[in-house]
Amino acid sequence: KQMGEGSGVIVDATGYVLTNYHVVAGAEKISVHLFDGRELKGTVRGTDSRTDLAVVHVEAADLPGATLGDSDKLQVGEWAIAVGSPFGLEETVTVGVISAKGRSGLGTGTYEDFIQTDASINPGNSGGPLVNIDGEVIGINAMIIQPGQGIGFAIPINLAKTIMVELIKTGKVIRPWVGIGL
Repeated sequence: KQMGEGSGVIVDATGYVLTNYHVVAGAEKISVHLFDGRELKGTVRGTDSRTDLAVVHVEAADLPGATLGDSDKLQVGEWAIAVGSPFGLEETVTVGVISAKGRSGLGTGTYEDFIQTDASINPGNSGGPLVNIDGEVIGINAMIIQPGQGIGFAIPINLAKTIMVELIKTGKVIRPWVGIGL
């Protein structure tokens, strides 16, 4: 069996954790390691492969939920802090700036509106928070471009909040579409 690692961010006191779809995709067992040393069993509440987002739930009370910011207010040059577990190195924090907003054309699929940062993001940071200088989550770390260095991308938190609400409520994202058949 293969094992994978990723990061996540607790979004409320009742045990919901926001992460990337690619972190939990195909997982048979999810173990959530908290900062205080506890290890909890996680269950996938919902996933959305199109935006690479997922919500995991853990049975716990009074968890410290992160403050979610407003990614629409970001400006290029602002501080950006990436938190996660790159290469299994838990509780790693790296600092950089917002390099660009609305980045697309990366060939990742249907959703492309990333925040670009030079805060170091590596394998294992996926699903972890990108925070501003006030400690508010402004993005969910999602990917890097190989072999580049200092080029990381995060999903804007405003999009993540919308998707997260649907995943908690229904376990999936329902999108409208118009189709024509001949």
